[in-house]
Amino acid sequence: MSADGNDKSNQMNRVVGNIVAGIVLVLMKIVFRFSVKNRDIILQFTGKKTGAVVLSPHNSYIDVVMMFLASWPKRWTRLIARESLFEVAGGFLGFFFARVGAFPVKRDTADMSTVKRAARFLKNGELVGIFPEGTRRGKGNKTPAIHGGAALIAKLGRAPLVPLGLKNVDRIKRKGEHVRFPKLTAIYGEPIALSSFDFLPKEERLEAATWYVLREAIALSHDIAPSEVSMVKLFPESKDYTAVFAEHEIPRVDVAALPDYEPKPQEN
Repeated sequence: MSADGNDKSNQMNRVVGNIVAGIVLVLMKIVFRFSVKNRDIILQFTGKKTGAVVLSPHNSYIDVVMMFLASWPKRWTRLIARESLFEVAGGFLGFFFARVGAFPVKRDTADMSTVKRAARFLKNGELVGIFPEGTRRGKGNKTPAIHGGAALIAKLGRAPLVPLGLKNVDRIKRKGEHVRFPKLTAIYGEPIALSSFDFLPKEERLEAATWYVLREAIALSHDIAPSEVSMVKLFPESKDYTAVFAEHEIPRVDVAALPDYEPKPQEN
């Protein structure tokens, strides 16, 4: 069922979702002075043949709320969240997810049904949001790792990747400190085509593309240059591509040049 894609024939009812999102947005603005920068970047995909895969770092449960609100109300970002998140906060996140078109993914598995579902949404011109780390940073015993699922979804959906920085989320609750209420800002970066990574060995392209776009998102989150992000420190068990991309400049996608959506002619 479509959330806000090109095909309106099977669109989900968005009334309750808009009400819930509106209430959450008001709370976010009051508590965290939430704002969005460069929203025009993602809105350029409206009316295009394809959507985009939005990538963000993952530090807190509030990340998923920020990712959705960053494009709302003009666009709905389809959030991919692990199944357990639908039960967080007494089920509130699950309630929120269900009303805004999010869908679950099974953790630590090659959930191809979710991948194919996300690709279908992209081909319908929708936005799909994902956190490549798979789990919140600093939570549990797992070492953060980069997975190539985001790039695989982009490949199957023939869509660009868009970095989304989430500024100050990591300041809300640090280990051993009280909860804080910093100003939160979502910042979109320029879209990047998966084909820009074709110079790499085929078996590395998906992981490298995800690595690169996630680094862009982390840089946006901290107001620094991508080259200043220490991916080795953040992801010690993942391959480091810093030297590779220091020698290869990755171009940005001109969204205006992407093909527009053309409705299928109706049969008489």
